[in-house]
Amino acid sequence: MAYNLLKGKKGLIFGALNDQSIAWKVAEKAHEEGAQLVLTNTPVSIRLGTLNELAKKTNSEVIPADATNIEDLNNLMEKGMESVGGKFDFILHSIGMSPNVRKKKPYDDLNYDFLQKTLDISAISFHKVIQTAKKLDAVNEWGSIVALTYVAAQRTLFEYNDMADAKAMLESIAISFGYIYGRSKRIRINTISQSPTMTTAGSGVKGIDKLMDFSERMSPLGNATADECADFTITLFSDLTKKVTMQNLYHDGGFSSMGMSKRAMIQYEKSFEGKDCD
Repeated sequence: MAYNLLKGKKGLIFGALNDQSIAWKVAEKAHEEGAQLVLTNTPVSIRLGTLNELAKKTNSEVIPADATNIEDLNNLMEKGMESVGGKFDFILHSIGMSPNVRKKKPYDDLNYDFLQKTLDISAISFHKVIQTAKKLDAVNEWGSIVALTYVAAQRTLFEYNDMADAKAMLESIAISFGYIYGRSKRIRINTISQSPTMTTAGSGVKGIDKLMDFSERMSPLGNATADECADFTITLFSDLTKKVTMQNLYHDGGFSSMGMSKRAMIQYEKSFEGKDCD
């Protein structure tokens, strides 16, 4: 059910790969709510994914760009504004990748060149996107910028690896730039800490199925789905949240406030039936 929350607004969405991507779901919802969109991803991701199908469905233009490359970002925003006929009202950063995770390098034996790539792709790109938008004056006053993060920025989670460091940096960038961009242009910047979600990127985390089962048992409302995350993101793009900024907003069914749940305890007890434990 659409509410026209984004009627007349223009948005730029980074990171949609296929219909499993949260960014894909956000684009669909934004289109339903009346927004005009520009979609972007790296050229190789566009070739490997199905972004052009989303563009056709949402009547959007696809402009390839590497979010770690300033020249690409300048070109993207200039051509994007030409495409939608004005400045953007919202931007979604849904970008994350760790070569160390892909190569199964443990946290205590990281490849530091890989770490630099992890940070550049997953966090510093967020700074580059915002900085480029500010220099080009590409976002309207009272606009909204949102990035997707995860609770691993605050808590250690097995095998999340250096992506946890990247998410911590991402959240810090939102706070630091939120003050600067808010003061100068009334633009708000927030991060959404989403439940573990079986996206293409999420599936690369070792044990993601077990992690999702654990958080489902721990969360009083259960895990938030990609569709539900899209709904929440739309509210942050809308004028209903004009005074919400510099926040890391947990969208995880309550997981981030839990210590132990009854469902998790029951499962834990089953696992140790008949076993001697210290």
